[in-house]
Amino acid sequence: MTRQDPPTLDPVLRLEDVSVVHRTQGTGLFGHGSLHALTSADLVVGPGETVGVVGESGCGKSTMAKVMAGLQRPTTGTVTFRGRDVWAMGDRERRRHLGQGIGMVFQDPAASLNRRMPVRQVVRDPLDVHRVGSTADRDRRVAELLDLVGLPQSAADVLPGQLSGGQRQRVSIARALALEPSLVIADEPTSALDVSVRAQILNLLLDLRTRLGIAMVFVSHDIQTVKRVSDRVVTMYLGRVVEDTPAGLLPDDGAHPYTRALFSATPGLLDPIEPIPLVGPVPSAANPPSGCPFRTRCWRATDVCGELMPEPAVTAGHLVRCHHPVPAGTGTATLVAEAVSATKPVATKELS
Repeated sequence: MTRQDPPTLDPVLRLEDVSVVHRTQGTGLFGHGSLHALTSADLVVGPGETVGVVGESGCGKSTMAKVMAGLQRPTTGTVTFRGRDVWAMGDRERRRHLGQGIGMVFQDPAASLNRRMPVRQVVRDPLDVHRVGSTADRDRRVAELLDLVGLPQSAADVLPGQLSGGQRQRVSIARALALEPSLVIADEPTSALDVSVRAQILNLLLDLRTRLGIAMVFVSHDIQTVKRVSDRVVTMYLGRVVEDTPAGLLPDDGAHPYTRALFSATPGLLDPIEPIPLVGPVPSAANPPSGCPFRTRCWRATDVCGELMPEPAVTAGHLVRCHHPVPAGTGTATLVAEAVSATKPVATKELS
């Protein structure tokens, strides 16, 4: 399979043909079904690189993040972190290898922080678990981390519930950086915060990325934010990576129809435009359609889209899986008119 590799000889993280299939309750006494949360996903993250992951709810973004962090074992495929196959290791070795090398920032800081532990203990916990340094060394590291994320030293002695949402997320970031990881995975790190606080947390993450040189995977519904903070943007649909694009090419050089539809649905004051209409049934991960998963809603779909899953095509660091990619430079208004014209005769496309 053709894969896109960023310009590095030694990637921090690599996913190769990774799938996650969950067993679900089916019909009959012994019946069961399958839910395809992630299908044949390939991804490479280079040192110091920020990769954004976007897509609608249920597309597999968080599942991919959990696979990267070692919180979800893939059904098939290989996960390599710093040159080692993480699922070929024993449990203890894998926990040490990933725990010391990957930091995780979760969506809701109120839920991800222990409410009964003071901030000092929350931030220090990874150092205690991995037995890093002496007690004095750990206390000094906690003080350094609080300063790094812009919290006063007095915050060390309070409980998470006594802090604001933005301050709690700063504590989460400090904890993720405690062991000086080479990769930080941020899964919707701003979605639970007030709008006024989101910019502060985003600026903090950007500053830390520059100062520390860490690689980052940024998962979010906010495609404009992802474009701003990322070097590359990965678009997911129904558990599949359908496009992997240098962020600077978006939106007008996005090649997959779904990527263009996502950007068109983002409100804009400077260039307001109608979103690209998507009609037809939304497919289920429990019963994915044949061929391209987006074909049931795509205005450019033809018969071949229902017969074959498109092979990945890579041009100048830009990967896309589509039988009928959008030509580079095509404006959104043109695609809106094209979609409206294509969907007028038929309101829906049936799943086969």
